[in-house]
Amino acid sequence: MYRFYWAIFINLIRIPHILSNLEKIARNKDKYTEEQKIKAIKKVIRLIRISIGVVTKVFGSENIPPEGGYIMYSNHQGKWDALGIFQAQQRLLSIVMDEAKSYVPLTRQIIDICDGKRLVLNDPRSGIKIINEMAEEAAAGKPFLIFPEGGYNHNHNNLQEFKPGCFKASLKSKTPIVPVALVDSYKAFEGIRIGIIRTEVHFLPPIYYEEYEGMRTQEIAEMVKQRIADRIAEVLCDRKNKRKDVRRGAFDFVFNKKDSKKENDTCTTK
Repeated sequence: MYRFYWAIFINLIRIPHILSNLEKIARNKDKYTEEQKIKAIKKVIRLIRISIGVVTKVFGSENIPPEGGYIMYSNHQGKWDALGIFQAQQRLLSIVMDEAKSYVPLTRQIIDICDGKRLVLNDPRSGIKIINEMAEEAAAGKPFLIFPEGGYNHNHNNLQEFKPGCFKASLKSKTPIVPVALVDSYKAFEGIRIGIIRTEVHFLPPIYYEEYEGMRTQEIAEMVKQRIADRIAEVLCDRKNKRKDVRRGAFDFVFNKKDSKKENDTCTTK
């Protein structure tokens, strides 16, 4: 949380102006185009990103459907997650989040501008209401982002249980499911780290209705979770192998011979 409070501290002078602009847009949404709304939100995200020194690499942007409704399902690691995902969007993405956390200044304005949904956790009635609204609006062409884990608790790159109920919105709307894998997103605000923080957002190939038609929500949840887990494991494994290659290269350079003990010590996801 140190980096989170640091971002607030160094922007104390700017915050009133930022909130005023966002509040103006949130209160008069009909007067602004979708492009203007996206630009306003991305401007704030850019300011936060620069303030805390975060560089987010985006992979698979071509997997985001250019038109029509869809629902993104992402793993959840921390406060940067939705911001990191949103900055890669070309359309206004409606974010679903915990109602209790949605009224914090800045978050409230962003949720209002993007027509986000406020979900009361552990309230079945609220869950049903939000799922039905998501299904109806996604079917009508609106894109959504939801975190099926329901929260985060220092889980870092490890996945938690995916709540099957979230996927009812996809079954009802018959829209594409876009799995999103976040890597190291928790580092943006967690802990005390000096220097540039690098995070990754991976948009996986969409899962169209024909592929999950007839499946139970539990089965869909497990499928999406597995695809996200596989991508995260692939990224971390590749990173580990690159570090080993660097060490091997240094060993060869210094001693002018190969480290035979490490030649077969390669990480694989199989």
